[in-house]
Amino acid sequence: MRTSRRLLAGAAAGAIVAALLTGCESDSGSGSGGKAEEVTFGYIGDFNGTSLLAIANDQKLWAKHGLKADAKVFTNGPLQIQALGAGDLDFGYIGPGAMWLPASGQAKVVAINTLGNADRVIAQPGITSIQQLKGKTVGVPEGTSGDMILTLALKKAGMTKQDVKVVPMDPSTIVSAFSSKKIDAAGFWYPATATIKKQVPDLVELAKNDDFASEVSFPTAFVAGNQVVANEKAKTEKVLAVLRDAMRYRSENMDQSIALTAKMLKIPVDQVKADAANVKVLSVDELDTMTKDGTIDKWLTGMSDYFVQAGKLKSPADPKSYYTGDLFMAAAQ
Repeated sequence: MRTSRRLLAGAAAGAIVAALLTGCESDSGSGSGGKAEEVTFGYIGDFNGTSLLAIANDQKLWAKHGLKADAKVFTNGPLQIQALGAGDLDFGYIGPGAMWLPASGQAKVVAINTLGNADRVIAQPGITSIQQLKGKTVGVPEGTSGDMILTLALKKAGMTKQDVKVVPMDPSTIVSAFSSKKIDAAGFWYPATATIKKQVPDLVELAKNDDFASEVSFPTAFVAGNQVVANEKAKTEKVLAVLRDAMRYRSENMDQSIALTAKMLKIPVDQVKADAANVKVLSVDELDTMTKDGTIDKWLTGMSDYFVQAGKLKSPADPKSYYTGDLFMAAAQ
């Protein structure tokens, strides 16, 4: 939702910001002894967006599949989609709030990652319902899962964004603005919300992903540039093989995966563990099965319908036009 690129405030944030401002170059080499093929990969500094890259680095999966990866951190998914379109990235990671961008043809979803449960509508102490946000200032990172959870919560309360004063903000600004009480509420996510709680321990959580489980799922995903998928099939297959290997390791070694993520982000293990608690990790076998039986298409269709209602898409998008599940399954080793 997790967006992810979540810059946190306070003393702990210093370490995170330092990590997020630095690109991470993976191991390099080739499983066949030849020259490694270079790949640029975007990610967000949280468990969802970082764990597979941390595993791939530690387990030397890039080298195993003949790749050398240059990982670049971003604060959200939409920025990565822009970078994919400009040719500055080959692959990236997005949370559910940015899924309308590949659905509108701006990128391909090459792999589903996890199901997120980290998004919240949070409010200052004393505000106890969504209805009480009417006329109040609400910060939100536009086009992210924070935007999505806010829209869903307002709709459930019989309201729209026109009923509140929405202020577009980047994640780090929301942390500081909410902590200093310059905004009344926010559409946001964990782990950044946990950082805000240190400054505002009695903040109120007005809505969460689980509140809408019967309407829409919140998958996070890995994406690729349209031209990369169309013209660089071998590279795409290698990257998907890396992701599959890393997914297998993660589902079988969760504690170690959390530790590796913390090491890559240079933040405490307990902080990543708390972040991972808001994530449903999906195994490779589960993803293969759900691709075959149409479950993932159902998730994406539900999100597409939401994005039409939210004004992000003009009409529903067929998941088969942007989710390359066949390529994901073909990369099985």
